[in-house]
Amino acid sequence: MRRLTTLTPNLPSSEEVGLPIVGRSHQHESAEKQAIGEALFIDDHATKAGCLHAAVIVSNVARGTIEQLDVTDVKRSPGVVTVLSGEDIPGEKDIGPIFKGDPLLAEGEVKYHSQPIALVLARSHQQAWQAAKKAHICIAAEKVTTDYASAASQPHLLPRRQFGQSEASEPAPIMIAGDLFVGGQEHFYLEGQISLAEPTEEGGIYVRSSSQHPTEVQTLVAEVLNIPFNKVTVDMRRMGGGFGGKESQAAQWACLAALGAHCTGKQVKLRLPRSVDMSSTGKRHPFYNRYQLSATEHGLIESAKIEVNGLCGHSADLSGAIVDRAMFHSDNAYHLGAACITGNRLKTDTVSHTAFRGFGGPQGMITIEKAMQALSIHADKDALDIRLQNLYRPGKNTTPYGMEVEQTDTLKEVIEQLANSADYRARREQIRQWNRDNLVLKKGLALTPVKFGISFTATHLNQAGALVHIYTDGSVQVSHGGTEMGQGLHTKIQQIVAETLGIPMSLVLVTSTRTDKVPNSSPTAASSGADLNGMAAHNAAKTIKDRLLDFAAQHYGHAATIRDGQVLMGEQQIAWAELVQNAYLARVSLSSSGFYKTPKIWFDMEKSVGRPFFYFSIGASCSEVTIDTLTGEMRLDRVDIVHDVGNSLNPAIDMGQIEGAFIQGLGWLTSEELQWDESGKLLSNSPMNYKIPTIGDYPKQMNIALYQKANPEHSIYRSKAVGEPPFMHSISVWCAIYDAIASISDHQIEPTLHAPATGERILKACLEQYDRIGYTRSETLGANAKVNQFKPLQAGSPNQTSAHQPQSEQES
Repeated sequence: MRRLTTLTPNLPSSEEVGLPIVGRSHQHESAEKQAIGEALFIDDHATKAGCLHAAVIVSNVARGTIEQLDVTDVKRSPGVVTVLSGEDIPGEKDIGPIFKGDPLLAEGEVKYHSQPIALVLARSHQQAWQAAKKAHICIAAEKVTTDYASAASQPHLLPRRQFGQSEASEPAPIMIAGDLFVGGQEHFYLEGQISLAEPTEEGGIYVRSSSQHPTEVQTLVAEVLNIPFNKVTVDMRRMGGGFGGKESQAAQWACLAALGAHCTGKQVKLRLPRSVDMSSTGKRHPFYNRYQLSATEHGLIESAKIEVNGLCGHSADLSGAIVDRAMFHSDNAYHLGAACITGNRLKTDTVSHTAFRGFGGPQGMITIEKAMQALSIHADKDALDIRLQNLYRPGKNTTPYGMEVEQTDTLKEVIEQLANSADYRARREQIRQWNRDNLVLKKGLALTPVKFGISFTATHLNQAGALVHIYTDGSVQVSHGGTEMGQGLHTKIQQIVAETLGIPMSLVLVTSTRTDKVPNSSPTAASSGADLNGMAAHNAAKTIKDRLLDFAAQHYGHAATIRDGQVLMGEQQIAWAELVQNAYLARVSLSSSGFYKTPKIWFDMEKSVGRPFFYFSIGASCSEVTIDTLTGEMRLDRVDIVHDVGNSLNPAIDMGQIEGAFIQGLGWLTSEELQWDESGKLLSNSPMNYKIPTIGDYPKQMNIALYQKANPEHSIYRSKAVGEPPFMHSISVWCAIYDAIASISDHQIEPTLHAPATGERILKACLEQYDRIGYTRSETLGANAKVNQFKPLQAGSPNQTSAHQPQSEQES
C-alpha cells in the first residue's frame, strides 16, 4: 500500500485569535464518543418490547401501471404482522416537499425502479426484508426515459428560467462553443436512511429520524396521519452523514415508520439496507450543459450564453432551486460581459434527484471552468492568466442576476496568494518540460477559483431559532434548529454561547434538535447552519446575559463584566454560579429564546434579479495530476488550497470541512459513476460497483491554508460558511486532467472530456487527441522514452472546437 500522506495545514496562531473561545480550535463535541463507539445513532437506541420492524415492497420496473399486487406469501412469512398499502394512509398520500408528485406508497402508477409500493411490518428486521421479497407484482411496463436526448424532447418538470437577455453574438476574434455532461453522485452517508417511531399517549407520534430537516418530517408525518402538527415530535441528535440526501428524502422513511406505528399501536423501526437505499433515494442531479463565449484575441470575455439542463428524475423534489443555484453559479468568479444563462428541469423515469453538497452550484461552476480551459487554448495563453483577466473586478462586478460582487479584491488576493504559495509559475514550466520529454505519462496543472453564494435562495428559509436555559448551578443548556451530521455545528454553537456569556465551554451543553424545543426550523443546508443557528443562539444567550448584568449592577451597585466564568465588578469578583443563584433568588428569568433572520437578501423570481446571497465564500485550489495515456489511469500528485473562512469560528473543524469536501468532490469528478440500464434500473447500487475515493486516491501532497479576513457582512463573529464551498475545489483536479490531455496536442486541440473523468473517459480523450494529430497507437506504444514529436496539424485544425455533442450519459 502507498505510504499515507500527511495533511499540511496552515492554522492561525493563538496570538492571531482575539477571543478566548471563538476562533480557536476545539475538539468536536462527539469526537471521543464516536471514536470509542459510545455516540448514539438511531440504530443504537434500545427498542421497546414488541417493537416492529418495517421493510418496503418495491417496484421491479421503472415506469408502468400496477395490474396486480399479491402479498399472500408475504403475510404468510415468519414474523410478519401486517402489510400496509396506500389505502391504509389516513391523511395526505403525497409527500412532495414543494410540488406534488411524490406518493408515499405507489398506487396504480409506478414512476421509477425500486419505488415503494407497500410496507411490511414484522417482528425482526431480517424477517421484514425477507418477506418483502416474496411479493408478486405484475406491472405493465412502459418505455422509459433516462438520458438527456429523450428528456429534452418531452415536457419539462418546471418552466424554463433565464437570467439576462439572449442576443445575437457580434463577430469576435475568438468564438467558442462546447458542452459538458456532468454525472450525478450517490450520497453514500455512513448511516443510511433510518427512522424509529412510536405512538404517544395523546394520540400523537414521537419520531427519531436521521434527517437534516426535522420540521419538514414533523409536518409531513402529521399530514400523512391526519393529526395536528403539535402531536408530532421529531428528535434528531446526530446523523452519520447527510450531505443533502437527508434534507427532503429522509421524510418518506419517517412517514412510513410513523404510519406503521399509527396503524399497529407499536413502536416501528425502518432501516434501509444499503442496496435499497442507493436504489430508492435520489442522487446529485446529473446535468448536460452547453456554452458559447465570444472574446477578444487576448481572451477577455465579451459575451456568454450558458444553458444548464438538470436531469431531475420523476418529480420536482428540490430541483427548481437546485437548477436555480446551478444558474447562479454558472459565472463562478468571472465577469461574462453580456451574459444570458438559462436553466431547464428535465423529467426522467428515475428516482427523483435531490439536494447534495453544493446544491447545483458545482454543476454550474464546472461548466464555466471547462470553458476557461477551452478559451486558454484558443487564446494561446496559460489558463491561469485567462482566469485572472476575467475575474470580477471594479466596474465589472455585477452578476448576470444583478447582484454586485463586493469582495473583488479578496478574489484576486486569494488566487495570487495561492499561485505564490503553490509555486504555480515554476511548476508550469517544469510540467511543460516533462510533457515534452515523456510521451506516455502526461502531467497537468490547474488553478481554479471558487465564489459561492451563502443563503437559501428561497428567502423565507433564512431564519432560525434557539432556546437557552441557565440552571442555578451555572450550567447552560442550548437547543437550536440546526442538525449535527458530523460537520461540527453543535461544537460551534457551544463555542458561540460560551463566548457570548463569558464562561468556559465545559458549562455549555447542546442537546438534540427537537421540534418541541425550537419550532418551524429550516433545514440544515445551504452552508447556513452556523450562520443562522449560531446567531439565534447568540441572541438568546445575550438576552439572558443582559438581564444578569442589569441585575448585577442593581444588586452589587457596580457595572459588571463576565470573563472566564468570573463576574468582575470593579475590585469585587464573584463566581459565575453565584451570580446565577442570586439572580434566581431575585426572580430574574434565566431562560430565553433567540431568533435570527438574514438581512439584505431578496430576489424577484419574475424579473430574475436581486440579491439572493448575503455574501460570497471565496477560495482557490491548485491541483497537479499525472495521467497514463495508454491506460487512462490518473494519479493526484499535489493539491494546494487557500480558502476564505472569514474569522473562523473553529479553525480545526473548518480545516476538516475543507479537506473532506475536496475529497468528496474528487470522487464526484473522477471515480463515482452512476449507471442505469435501458429499463431504468440502477446498476451502480452497492460499493461493489460504485467507487468512492479511498486512501489510495488521496493526493500525494496536500496543503490547506485558511484565508482569515473578517467577513464584511455582519455574520456571527464575522465568520464565513464552510460546509459546501470547499466541495468545488475539486474542479481544479478535473481541469488539471483536461490540461494533461490537451498537452498531447501541445494545447492546440480541445479535449473531449466529460465528468466524471474516469480512467475510461481519460483514455478515450487521449486517443482522440492522438487521432487528431495523426499519431497512431503503435507509434505511441513505441515511443515511451522519446521526446514528443508531433506530425504537423492539418490546416485549420488549431483552435478547432470539438463537434462532439453527447446525447446521453451512456454516449458521453
